[in-house]
Amino acid sequence: MNNTAPLLSVANLSVDFRQGEGVTHAVRSINFDILPGQTVALVGESGSGKSVTALSVLKLLPYPSASHPTGKILFKGRDLLQADERELIKVRGNDISMIFQEPMTSLNPLHTVERQISEVLTVHRGWGKTKARARALELLAQVGIDEPEQRLLAFPHQLSGGQRQRVMIAMALANEPDLLIADEPTTALDVTVQAQILELLKELQARLGMALLFITHDLGIVRRMADVTCVMTNGEIVEAGPTAQIFANPQHIYTKHLLAAEPRGTPPLPDASAKIILEAEKLRVWFPIKRGFLRRVVGYNKAVDDIDIRIREGQTLGVVGESGSGKTTLGRALIRLLSSQGRIVFLGDEIQSRSWKAMQPLRRHMQIVFQDPFGSLSPRMQIRDIVAEGLAVHAPTISPQERDRRVIAALEDVGLDPLARFRYPHEFSGGQRQRVAIARAMILEPKFVVLDEPTSALDMSVQAQVVDLLRGLQERRGLTYLFISHDLRVVRALANDIIVMRQGKIVESGSAAEVFRAPQNDYTKALMAAAFDIAAF
Repeated sequence: MNNTAPLLSVANLSVDFRQGEGVTHAVRSINFDILPGQTVALVGESGSGKSVTALSVLKLLPYPSASHPTGKILFKGRDLLQADERELIKVRGNDISMIFQEPMTSLNPLHTVERQISEVLTVHRGWGKTKARARALELLAQVGIDEPEQRLLAFPHQLSGGQRQRVMIAMALANEPDLLIADEPTTALDVTVQAQILELLKELQARLGMALLFITHDLGIVRRMADVTCVMTNGEIVEAGPTAQIFANPQHIYTKHLLAAEPRGTPPLPDASAKIILEAEKLRVWFPIKRGFLRRVVGYNKAVDDIDIRIREGQTLGVVGESGSGKTTLGRALIRLLSSQGRIVFLGDEIQSRSWKAMQPLRRHMQIVFQDPFGSLSPRMQIRDIVAEGLAVHAPTISPQERDRRVIAALEDVGLDPLARFRYPHEFSGGQRQRVAIARAMILEPKFVVLDEPTSALDMSVQAQVVDLLRGLQERRGLTYLFISHDLRVVRALANDIIVMRQGKIVESGSAAEVFRAPQNDYTKALMAAAFDIAAF
């Protein structure tokens, strides 16, 4: 029997959210302890209450829409729910740090990476600029960011999704906290960096005795990292115990459901005679690097460097590679959301030279689902208006009743309650917001869709549902996808062909089946090994 006193003890925690005249019980009387140096995982589907529980620990819930939590949250014997703001400021970022789920909305868009990391050190340790900068460089190197000196001067919008997540991790680790709360910390990271971050967290735990509250939908990571697993659904912990025991002998029906969920199946058989819907030749996106007082161009970041691709109608081209390899830049350049050089042909027409206005009629045929579901949804619009926004531009003559019918159908297609259309983005979990983003793209019935990490924010069971949904939509409507992902299990279930990108170039390409069966490039082999090591059960 372990007689060590818990570092954190959560007792009878309950949290309610007010919605107009109604109340949603987000968390219901949950209990768990975290010992020093121990890793406890909270797992469950989107909306199960995992993130609300984590935010409650540091009283970061959005008041006044959330009522003050009831129960007790004891940290080193002190009830944080009774602590005033001055006490909490001393704890936040110092004794307890948190890695948030959505880095783009958690980082200040007006401050450089250096300023944001240094602020943590200045507030809690009183360090000067030089010492804080040296520590910031050390942290960026620890979390696997290339050229850390250049990245220190970057703003969040100049980084990829994975790079932003790594900056968040660096900030959280800056003061070597006693407890790290990690809310989906590897969601936006490619598989090789996932492995690096997980090893880093384990090394820090061993060296510092740091405890970890790990919130994730990736059961492979849970099995690899957690000592204790708590399974949540509908705001309640339905099963808890040693991780090995939970995986070997789950007792609750919901736990069995989670463990059985995984993207499965194969993509529709490719039709070699299908017409080419999009092709690009010598596509190039170079971003200038400016330095000095006069901001002279001293070089270029070659995000996409002389790439040729061809996609046939009704097929899926998977794009994989590490964060910063150019995947998202490629997708946006292909649909003219970014300026580029080279030739782009869509539906038989050369579109590279078209003006922004001339592109508008084509926009309904080419859609994108963005990587960050919160940043891409207007916080001031109801879900029905967000999903119907494209209809206002491309089908302005339909009646309000028809528009509402299409919104309802789109929400049902992605597994959301039609009544959710009257709510706002902040009232949804990360996974639910991603489903809203998919509904918004699909409502226009496009011919070509860029899917930029569309399942990265989703739990395993919803990933499987969305993969089936995307595959079904493709079969029924003849959709063509450019599928960008670091989750190779999902890519294998959806992609006919695959390209592997590194530093803006394609290092390997071919049919997905062949690349997965016998990768030729050393980098591709490393990606596969990292992905299926983490995913192994």
